[in-house]
Amino acid sequence: MIDRPEPSEPCSASLAPDRVSAALDWQLLADRVLAGHRLSTDEALAILHSPDEQILDVLAAAYRVRRHYFGNRVQLYFLMNAKSGLCPEDCGYCSQSKVSDAEIPRYNLLNAEKLLDGARVAAERQAKTYCIVISARGPSKSEIEAITSIVPRIKSQYDLKICACLGLLTPEQAQQLKACGVDRVNHNLNTSESFYGSICSTHSYQDRVSTLEAVRDAGMELCSGGIVGMGEAETDVVRMAFALRDLGVESIPINFLNPVEGTPLAGARQLNPRYCLKVLAMFRFANPDRELRIAGGRELHLGSLQALGLYPANSVFVGDYLTTKGQPPAADYKMIEELGFEITRHEEPGCQVAAAESQTA
Repeated sequence: MIDRPEPSEPCSASLAPDRVSAALDWQLLADRVLAGHRLSTDEALAILHSPDEQILDVLAAAYRVRRHYFGNRVQLYFLMNAKSGLCPEDCGYCSQSKVSDAEIPRYNLLNAEKLLDGARVAAERQAKTYCIVISARGPSKSEIEAITSIVPRIKSQYDLKICACLGLLTPEQAQQLKACGVDRVNHNLNTSESFYGSICSTHSYQDRVSTLEAVRDAGMELCSGGIVGMGEAETDVVRMAFALRDLGVESIPINFLNPVEGTPLAGARQLNPRYCLKVLAMFRFANPDRELRIAGGRELHLGSLQALGLYPANSVFVGDYLTTKGQPPAADYKMIEELGFEITRHEEPGCQVAAAESQTA
Protein backbone atom coordinates (compact mmCIF):
# COMPACT_ATOMS: atom_id res chain seq x y z
CA MET A 1 0.00 0.00 0.00
CA ILE A 2 1.06 3.61 -0.55
CA ASP A 3 2.45 5.36 2.49
CA ARG A 4 0.26 8.42 2.76
CA PRO A 5 0.20 11.46 5.01
CA GLU A 6 -2.92 12.06 7.01
CA PRO A 7 -5.92 12.37 4.68
CA SER A 8 -7.17 15.81 3.84
CA GLU A 9 -10.30 17.19 5.40
CA PRO A 10 -13.57 16.59 3.56
CA CYS A 11 -14.62 19.31 1.16
CA SER A 12 -17.41 21.10 2.94
CA ALA A 13 -16.98 24.82 2.60
CA SER A 14 -17.88 26.14 6.03
CA LEU A 15 -17.44 29.73 4.94
CA ALA A 16 -18.78 31.41 1.82
CA PRO A 17 -15.84 31.23 -0.64
CA ASP A 18 -16.30 34.84 -1.75
CA ARG A 19 -16.05 35.98 1.88
CA VAL A 20 -12.87 33.96 2.34
CA SER A 21 -11.43 35.39 -0.88
CA ALA A 22 -12.06 38.91 0.34
CA ALA A 23 -10.30 38.16 3.64
CA LEU A 24 -7.27 36.27 2.31
CA ASP A 25 -3.91 37.90 1.79
CA TRP A 26 -2.48 35.81 -1.06
CA GLN A 27 1.14 36.58 -0.20
CA LEU A 28 0.49 35.62 3.41
CA LEU A 29 -1.00 32.36 2.16
CA ALA A 30 2.20 31.76 0.17
CA ASP A 31 4.23 32.44 3.32
CA ARG A 32 2.20 29.90 5.26
CA VAL A 33 2.41 27.23 2.55
CA LEU A 34 6.17 27.71 2.30
CA ALA A 35 6.33 27.24 6.07
CA GLY A 36 4.55 23.89 5.80
CA HIS A 37 0.86 24.81 5.98
CA ARG A 38 -1.48 22.35 4.24
CA LEU A 39 -4.04 24.20 2.15
CA SER A 40 -7.54 23.93 3.60
CA THR A 41 -10.79 23.37 1.74
CA ASP A 42 -11.95 26.92 2.39
CA GLU A 43 -8.67 28.33 1.14
CA ALA A 44 -8.73 26.17 -1.99
CA LEU A 45 -12.28 27.20 -2.83
CA ALA A 46 -11.39 30.82 -2.12
CA ILE A 47 -8.70 30.65 -4.80
CA LEU A 48 -11.18 29.27 -7.33
CA HIS A 49 -13.73 31.93 -6.35
CA SER A 50 -11.26 34.81 -6.23
CA PRO A 51 -12.40 37.90 -8.17
CA ASP A 52 -10.86 38.30 -11.60
CA GLU A 53 -9.35 41.61 -10.51
CA GLN A 54 -7.22 39.64 -8.00
CA ILE A 55 -5.92 37.13 -10.50
CA LEU A 56 -2.49 38.72 -10.86
CA ASP A 57 -2.16 38.79 -7.07
CA VAL A 58 -3.11 35.09 -6.87
CA LEU A 59 -0.62 34.19 -9.61
CA ALA A 60 2.14 36.25 -8.00
CA ALA A 61 1.68 34.37 -4.73
CA ALA A 62 1.55 30.98 -6.48
CA TYR A 63 4.68 31.91 -8.42
CA ARG A 64 6.57 32.51 -5.17
CA VAL A 65 5.83 28.91 -4.18
CA ARG A 66 6.75 27.58 -7.63
CA ARG A 67 9.99 29.61 -7.70
CA HIS A 68 10.97 28.39 -4.24
CA TYR A 69 10.97 24.77 -5.38
CA PHE A 70 11.65 24.98 -9.11
CA GLY A 71 13.10 28.40 -9.82
CA ASN A 72 12.32 29.57 -13.37
CA ARG A 73 12.94 26.16 -14.88
CA VAL A 74 10.43 24.54 -17.24
CA GLN A 75 10.42 20.82 -17.95
CA LEU A 76 9.15 19.60 -21.32
CA TYR A 77 7.37 16.32 -21.98
CA PHE A 78 6.81 14.62 -25.32
CA LEU A 79 3.85 12.30 -25.75
CA MET A 80 3.57 9.38 -28.18
CA ASN A 81 0.12 7.94 -28.87
CA ALA A 82 1.47 4.41 -29.24
CA LYS A 83 -1.94 2.75 -29.70
CA SER A 84 -4.94 4.79 -30.77
CA GLY A 85 -8.66 4.10 -30.35
CA LEU A 86 -9.89 0.52 -29.89
CA CYS A 87 -10.54 1.05 -26.18
CA PRO A 88 -13.32 -0.96 -24.48
CA GLU A 89 -13.89 1.60 -21.70
CA ASP A 90 -16.70 4.19 -21.74
CA CYS A 91 -14.94 7.31 -20.42
CA GLY A 92 -17.17 10.14 -21.60
CA TYR A 93 -14.37 12.64 -22.19
CA CYS A 94 -12.23 10.38 -24.37
CA SER A 95 -12.24 10.34 -28.17
CA GLN A 96 -10.73 6.83 -28.08
CA SER A 97 -13.43 5.18 -25.95
CA LYS A 98 -16.03 2.70 -27.14
CA VAL A 99 -18.76 5.34 -26.79
CA SER A 100 -16.96 7.85 -29.03
CA ASP A 101 -17.81 8.48 -32.67
CA ALA A 102 -14.97 10.93 -33.08
CA GLU A 103 -13.01 10.72 -36.31
CA ILE A 104 -9.59 9.75 -35.03
CA PRO A 105 -6.83 7.39 -36.18
CA ARG A 106 -7.26 3.84 -34.91
CA TYR A 107 -4.30 1.49 -34.83
CA ASN A 108 -2.67 -1.18 -32.70
CA LEU A 109 0.62 -0.76 -30.86
CA LEU A 110 3.28 0.91 -32.97
CA ASN A 111 6.32 -1.17 -33.81
CA ALA A 112 9.64 -0.78 -32.06
CA GLU A 113 11.20 1.41 -34.74
CA LYS A 114 8.36 3.93 -34.59
CA LEU A 115 8.57 4.07 -30.80
CA LEU A 116 12.33 4.53 -31.05
CA ASP A 117 11.86 7.31 -33.60
CA GLY A 118 9.44 9.01 -31.23
CA ALA A 119 12.18 9.03 -28.61
CA ARG A 120 14.48 10.71 -31.12
CA VAL A 121 11.91 13.46 -31.66
CA ALA A 122 11.47 13.85 -27.90
CA ALA A 123 15.20 14.36 -27.44
CA GLU A 124 15.39 16.82 -30.35
CA ARG A 125 12.56 18.86 -28.81
CA GLN A 126 14.46 19.15 -25.51
CA ALA A 127 11.95 16.99 -23.62
CA LYS A 128 12.98 15.54 -20.28
CA THR A 129 10.48 12.70 -20.42
CA TYR A 130 9.14 10.53 -23.21
CA CYS A 131 5.56 9.43 -22.52
CA ILE A 132 4.40 6.18 -24.15
CA VAL A 133 0.61 5.97 -24.08
CA ILE A 134 -1.79 3.26 -25.23
CA SER A 135 -5.58 3.25 -25.30
CA ALA A 136 -6.78 0.20 -23.40
CA ARG A 137 -8.38 -0.96 -20.18
CA GLY A 138 -4.97 -2.40 -19.47
CA PRO A 139 -2.05 -3.79 -21.47
CA SER A 140 -2.11 -7.25 -22.99
CA LYS A 141 0.76 -9.67 -22.45
CA SER A 142 2.17 -8.89 -25.89
CA GLU A 143 1.91 -5.13 -25.29
CA ILE A 144 3.75 -5.39 -21.99
CA GLU A 145 6.44 -7.46 -23.69
CA ALA A 146 6.79 -4.92 -26.51
CA ILE A 147 7.09 -2.00 -24.09
CA THR A 148 9.55 -3.73 -21.79
CA SER A 149 11.75 -4.66 -24.76
CA ILE A 150 11.88 -1.17 -26.30
CA VAL A 151 12.43 0.86 -23.11
CA PRO A 152 16.05 -0.31 -22.56
CA ARG A 153 16.84 0.53 -26.21
CA ILE A 154 15.39 4.02 -25.81
CA LYS A 155 17.29 4.68 -22.61
CA SER A 156 20.58 3.43 -24.06
CA GLN A 157 20.32 5.78 -27.06
CA TYR A 158 18.74 8.90 -25.57
CA ASP A 159 19.00 10.80 -22.30
CA LEU A 160 15.30 10.49 -21.53
CA LYS A 161 13.13 9.46 -18.65
CA ILE A 162 10.30 7.11 -19.56
CA CYS A 163 6.71 7.52 -18.42
CA ALA A 164 4.34 4.71 -19.39
CA CYS A 165 0.57 5.19 -19.55
CA LEU A 166 -0.90 1.77 -20.22
CA GLY A 167 -4.22 1.73 -18.37
CA LEU A 168 -4.98 -0.37 -15.31
CA LEU A 169 -2.00 -2.39 -14.09
CA THR A 170 -1.57 -5.46 -11.93
CA PRO A 171 1.25 -5.57 -9.37
CA GLU A 172 3.08 -8.05 -11.62
CA GLN A 173 2.85 -5.74 -14.64
CA ALA A 174 4.10 -2.82 -12.57
CA GLN A 175 7.10 -4.89 -11.48
CA GLN A 176 7.85 -5.71 -15.14
CA LEU A 177 7.82 -2.03 -16.05
CA LYS A 178 10.12 -1.18 -13.18
CA ALA A 179 12.54 -3.95 -14.13
CA CYS A 180 12.91 -2.71 -17.72
CA GLY A 181 13.72 0.85 -16.69
CA VAL A 182 10.41 2.74 -16.72
CA ASP A 183 10.84 5.69 -14.37
CA ARG A 184 7.23 6.74 -13.89
CA VAL A 185 3.73 5.56 -14.68
CA ASN A 186 0.89 7.89 -15.56
CA HIS A 187 -2.60 6.97 -14.45
CA ASN A 188 -4.89 9.92 -13.86
CA LEU A 189 -7.52 10.08 -11.16
CA ASN A 190 -9.31 12.44 -13.60
CA THR A 191 -11.74 13.86 -11.06
CA SER A 192 -13.01 13.36 -7.52
CA GLU A 193 -14.21 10.00 -6.27
CA SER A 194 -17.75 11.31 -5.84
CA PHE A 195 -17.98 12.60 -9.44
CA TYR A 196 -16.20 9.68 -11.07
CA GLY A 197 -19.35 7.68 -11.80
CA SER A 198 -20.61 10.56 -13.94
CA ILE A 199 -17.81 10.14 -16.47
CA CYS A 200 -17.14 6.39 -16.52
CA SER A 201 -18.96 3.16 -15.61
CA THR A 202 -16.64 0.42 -16.91
CA HIS A 203 -14.07 0.85 -14.17
CA SER A 204 -14.07 2.63 -10.83
CA TYR A 205 -12.12 5.37 -9.13
CA GLN A 206 -10.78 2.72 -6.76
CA ASP A 207 -9.48 0.72 -9.74
CA ARG A 208 -7.35 3.74 -10.61
CA VAL A 209 -6.11 4.14 -7.04
CA SER A 210 -5.19 0.44 -6.98
CA THR A 211 -3.05 0.91 -10.09
CA LEU A 212 -1.25 3.82 -8.43
CA GLU A 213 -0.66 1.64 -5.37
CA ALA A 214 0.83 -1.10 -7.56
CA VAL A 215 3.11 1.42 -9.24
CA ARG A 216 4.31 2.82 -5.92
CA ASP A 217 4.87 -0.65 -4.47
CA ALA A 218 6.99 -1.50 -7.53
CA GLY A 219 9.25 1.47 -6.75
CA MET A 220 8.28 3.84 -9.57
CA GLU A 221 7.18 7.44 -9.37
CA LEU A 222 3.54 8.42 -9.79
CA CYS A 223 2.23 10.70 -12.49
CA SER A 224 -1.46 11.41 -11.92
CA GLY A 225 -3.71 14.36 -12.51
CA GLY A 226 -7.07 15.04 -14.00
CA ILE A 227 -9.39 16.86 -16.33
CA VAL A 228 -11.17 20.10 -15.47
CA GLY A 229 -14.34 21.16 -17.26
CA MET A 230 -16.37 17.94 -17.42
CA GLY A 231 -19.34 19.34 -15.49
CA GLU A 232 -17.84 18.77 -12.05
CA ALA A 233 -18.36 21.15 -9.15
CA GLU A 234 -15.52 23.25 -7.82
CA THR A 235 -15.47 21.04 -4.73
CA ASP A 236 -14.67 18.10 -7.03
CA VAL A 237 -11.62 19.96 -8.35
CA VAL A 238 -10.48 20.59 -4.79
CA ARG A 239 -11.09 16.97 -3.76
CA MET A 240 -8.96 15.81 -6.68
CA ALA A 241 -6.13 18.19 -5.75
CA PHE A 242 -6.19 16.93 -2.17
CA ALA A 243 -6.40 13.25 -3.19
CA LEU A 244 -3.26 13.69 -5.31
CA ARG A 245 -1.58 15.39 -2.34
CA ASP A 246 -2.54 12.52 -0.03
CA LEU A 247 -1.20 9.97 -2.52
CA GLY A 248 2.13 11.78 -2.69
CA VAL A 249 2.04 12.01 -6.49
CA GLU A 250 5.31 13.35 -7.90
CA SER A 251 3.96 14.76 -11.18
CA ILE A 252 0.51 16.27 -11.71
CA PRO A 253 -0.77 16.94 -15.25
CA ILE A 254 -3.81 19.21 -15.40
CA ASN A 255 -5.93 18.85 -18.53
CA PHE A 256 -8.67 21.26 -19.51
CA LEU A 257 -11.39 19.39 -21.34
CA ASN A 258 -11.18 19.61 -25.11
CA PRO A 259 -14.80 18.69 -25.93
CA VAL A 260 -14.17 16.60 -29.04
CA GLU A 261 -17.10 16.16 -31.41
CA GLY A 262 -18.40 12.60 -31.25
CA THR A 263 -17.80 12.15 -27.52
CA PRO A 264 -20.51 12.30 -24.84
CA LEU A 265 -18.96 15.48 -23.45
CA ALA A 266 -18.77 17.25 -26.82
CA GLY A 267 -21.18 19.94 -25.62
CA ALA A 268 -19.38 20.76 -22.37
CA ARG A 269 -18.51 24.47 -22.28
CA GLN A 270 -17.83 25.75 -18.79
CA LEU A 271 -14.25 27.06 -18.79
CA ASN A 272 -12.66 30.45 -19.27
CA PRO A 273 -8.94 31.36 -19.14
CA ARG A 274 -9.18 33.12 -15.78
CA TYR A 275 -10.73 30.13 -14.06
CA CYS A 276 -8.13 27.81 -15.60
CA LEU A 277 -5.36 29.99 -14.16
CA LYS A 278 -7.02 29.90 -10.74
CA VAL A 279 -7.17 26.09 -10.96
CA LEU A 280 -3.43 25.94 -11.66
CA ALA A 281 -2.73 28.30 -8.76
CA MET A 282 -4.87 26.23 -6.40
CA PHE A 283 -3.02 23.04 -7.40
CA ARG A 284 0.30 24.75 -6.76
CA PHE A 285 -0.77 25.83 -3.27
CA ALA A 286 -2.17 22.36 -2.55
CA ASN A 287 0.91 20.52 -3.89
CA PRO A 288 3.69 23.09 -3.43
CA ASP A 289 6.76 20.97 -4.19
CA ARG A 290 5.26 18.73 -6.88
CA GLU A 291 5.80 18.99 -10.61
CA LEU A 292 2.70 20.67 -12.04
CA ARG A 293 2.13 20.29 -15.77
CA ILE A 294 -0.28 22.17 -18.03
CA ALA A 295 -1.49 19.37 -20.28
CA GLY A 296 -4.24 18.91 -22.87
CA GLY A 297 -6.51 21.84 -23.67
CA ARG A 298 -4.07 24.60 -22.69
CA GLU A 299 -4.02 26.12 -26.17
CA LEU A 300 -7.81 26.02 -26.41
CA HIS A 301 -8.71 27.28 -22.95
CA LEU A 302 -5.80 29.51 -21.90
CA GLY A 303 -5.39 31.05 -25.33
CA SER A 304 -3.43 34.27 -25.19
CA LEU A 305 -2.95 33.79 -21.42
CA GLN A 306 -0.94 30.56 -21.80
CA ALA A 307 2.27 32.15 -20.61
CA LEU A 308 0.66 33.12 -17.29
CA GLY A 309 0.04 29.43 -16.62
CA LEU A 310 3.76 28.89 -16.15
CA TYR A 311 3.80 31.12 -13.08
CA PRO A 312 2.12 28.36 -11.02
CA ALA A 313 3.03 25.40 -13.28
CA ASN A 314 6.55 24.29 -14.13
CA SER A 315 6.00 21.84 -16.97
CA VAL A 316 4.24 21.51 -20.34
CA PHE A 317 3.91 19.04 -23.18
CA VAL A 318 5.76 20.07 -26.32
CA GLY A 319 3.97 19.02 -29.49
CA ASP A 320 0.66 17.24 -29.92
CA TYR A 321 -1.51 15.37 -27.45
CA LEU A 322 -3.23 12.03 -27.96
CA THR A 323 -5.78 12.89 -30.65
CA THR A 324 -5.68 16.70 -30.56
CA LYS A 325 -3.08 19.15 -31.81
CA GLY A 326 -0.82 21.27 -29.67
CA GLN A 327 0.83 24.48 -30.77
CA PRO A 328 4.10 24.28 -32.73
CA PRO A 329 7.14 23.60 -30.54
CA ALA A 330 8.71 26.85 -31.69
CA ALA A 331 5.83 28.73 -30.07
CA ASP A 332 6.48 26.96 -26.77
CA TYR A 333 10.19 27.75 -26.89
CA LYS A 334 9.41 31.41 -27.64
CA MET A 335 6.87 31.61 -24.82
CA ILE A 336 9.36 30.18 -22.31
CA GLU A 337 12.15 32.45 -23.49
CA GLU A 338 9.98 35.57 -23.39
CA LEU A 339 9.01 34.78 -19.79
CA GLY A 340 12.69 34.78 -18.90
CA PHE A 341 12.42 31.10 -17.98
CA GLU A 342 14.69 28.27 -19.09
CA ILE A 343 14.13 24.74 -20.32
CA THR A 344 15.75 22.08 -18.17
CA ARG A 345 16.13 18.39 -18.82
CA HIS A 346 17.32 17.62 -15.29
CA GLU A 347 14.70 16.93 -12.65
CA GLU A 348 15.36 18.49 -9.27
CA PRO A 349 12.33 17.64 -7.14
CA GLY A 350 11.87 19.73 -4.05
CA CYS A 351 14.93 21.86 -4.80
CA GLN A 352 14.71 25.01 -2.74
CA VAL A 353 16.36 27.42 -5.17
CA ALA A 354 15.11 30.52 -3.41
CA ALA A 355 16.11 29.87 0.16
CA ALA A 356 15.52 33.50 1.03
CA GLU A 357 11.82 32.91 0.51
CA SER A 358 11.65 30.68 3.58
CA GLN A 359 12.99 33.50 5.74
CA THR A 360 9.77 35.43 5.18
CA ALA A 361 7.54 32.43 5.87
